[in-house]
Amino acid sequence: MATMEDHATRWFNVQSVPHSYTFPLEKRPGKLPFSTCTAIPIINLNSPEKSDTIQKIIKAGQNFVFFQVIDHGVSESVSTEALNVLKELFNMPLEEISRDAIKNGWVHMGSTSFDIDGVHLWRDNIKHPCHPLEKCMQHWPQMPTRYREVMATYVQEIRRLSWRILELICEGLGLEKGFFEEISQVQFLSASNYPACPDPSVTLGVLKHFDHSFITILFQGNVDGLQALHDGKWIGVGVLPNAFVVNIGTQLEIMSNGKLISAEHRVMTNSDEDRLTITTFINPSPNCIVEPAKVLINESNPPLYDSFMYKDFVVSSKAFGPYTEVVQTKD
Repeated sequence: MATMEDHATRWFNVQSVPHSYTFPLEKRPGKLPFSTCTAIPIINLNSPEKSDTIQKIIKAGQNFVFFQVIDHGVSESVSTEALNVLKELFNMPLEEISRDAIKNGWVHMGSTSFDIDGVHLWRDNIKHPCHPLEKCMQHWPQMPTRYREVMATYVQEIRRLSWRILELICEGLGLEKGFFEEISQVQFLSASNYPACPDPSVTLGVLKHFDHSFITILFQGNVDGLQALHDGKWIGVGVLPNAFVVNIGTQLEIMSNGKLISAEHRVMTNSDEDRLTITTFINPSPNCIVEPAKVLINESNPPLYDSFMYKDFVVSSKAFGPYTEVVQTKD
């Protein structure tokens, strides 16, 4: 099958899942139907009751891990335009969209799994850093010609949204205002195109994993696919119009000393239509010491996690696969 790796036309007229995309039996999702969980919290960020909003976020981070935000201040046209330009990008030959970007190491593209050698994920994917914007965007793809302009607007809006949510979490945990400001200056974008799959039971768009971020902001477009592991069962995080899915990352779990919990999640494929998503990670700065916040530690609440430097964790865990060097060094 032609894929992004062989620089040819990809995914068209695929009648069966090739061997290189077929997962080992123990990692296949099987033929379980995708069912949406109606209990996942939906939080209105424009609610006049700020204290209630904070309480809902903290409760969601403790019990459901994933939650969705609405009335968040990001214009629907900004998100729609971002999806449109990404669709244009994924429809282009790899040579055109990566000629300038890949050679300098700031952009990673492909479908290879970080966890299983020789097995590909059922997706095309592009990753690149987003902050500081002026420094990063000069390394983004130059084609489509409007990519940089459109995505710059999007990532700035998502950065503002991320800070807004982190500030609410700060208040909910009892941390000082601006606690995360200096230690979370790293922002990455990961956009994925998941083509319709002839047999979703034998492959995945993304393997089960944890996000090693503070928080992750996902725009799902209008096609379901995200599943989170909750109480030992996979639950579907359904699409809501112009909503963003928020995921608590492992680094926020540590800094909250377990008051907020990160969950494993994965991406299912489907046989009916393509799925296009935009994920934004707000990560610790490379030299950040990740440890439980001191204000949350006392005799009754001892630290549950050891401290470490984030860049050391990135290298030792190989959590970002071929993208590790960029995550480690780009401040």
